[in-house]
Amino acid sequence: MQRLRTIAIHIRINITFSMELNLTFLGTSTSVGVPVIGCDCPTCLSEDPKNQRTRSSIYIQTPSSSLLVDTGPDLHTQALRERLTIVDAVLYTHTHVDHITGFDELRAFCWRRDEPLPLYGSRACLEELQRMFRWAFDSKNTYRGYVRPDARIVDSRFTLDSLSITPLPVLHGSVETHGYCFQTASGFRLAYIPDVKTIPSSTLALLGNLDCLIIDGLREESHPTHLSISEACEISETLGSPQTWLTHISHEVDITERAKTLPAYVAFAYDGLKLSSPA
Repeated sequence: MQRLRTIAIHIRINITFSMELNLTFLGTSTSVGVPVIGCDCPTCLSEDPKNQRTRSSIYIQTPSSSLLVDTGPDLHTQALRERLTIVDAVLYTHTHVDHITGFDELRAFCWRRDEPLPLYGSRACLEELQRMFRWAFDSKNTYRGYVRPDARIVDSRFTLDSLSITPLPVLHGSVETHGYCFQTASGFRLAYIPDVKTIPSSTLALLGNLDCLIIDGLREESHPTHLSISEACEISETLGSPQTWLTHISHEVDITERAKTLPAYVAFAYDGLKLSSPA
């Protein structure tokens, strides 16, 4: 229990510590963002900064590397807000536009790189990225400072420096996407699954002994391709995760109000929120 309390304190005061793993929520919204264009619902008109959400993405820092998960259309805004200057690798969950169309913003992280930028994802995901951003994958792209991808197919556990990463195949409606489980050298385990409706039993088996779960929690009502808030809470309870953060949240949810009725171990993430593994 002491480990859980330490994590919660770090989260709620929103300070980044120099631990094995620091995570920043760059964005926590569903595909259309919040506020939604042209919408005058209470959440979209709210002045609560937690109800102003950009497209879902996270940034992970370890003592030796910085990883970006997805490159959504708000990456430019997110990077300026968080003062990001380094991206050593990008992990992709899937190729829906709200997770990839900030790809060109990666140029800013390549201007001082001589080596190609590693991009991790499923075979289908990387093939679609190559189709959409052919200029970057072209063999004639040899200019220093351009995005020159080093595409790396992931279908099993791999390591980046001291961080062990396990891809988590899940179903986002009829689309297979990846979440990722990150494990530090000391054994701290965090799973990030932003777009999911169904978690196969084979993937559930990879989610034992989590210290923190970050998972899709779109809205109250059932949805054909995303978990509802109650469905996400049920998965958290099944896994026994001591701390769960809901992300990919629609404008139908005022997170400050709805948070009052969540289980004690579940909370809503919001843009700019920072988590740290314990010392």
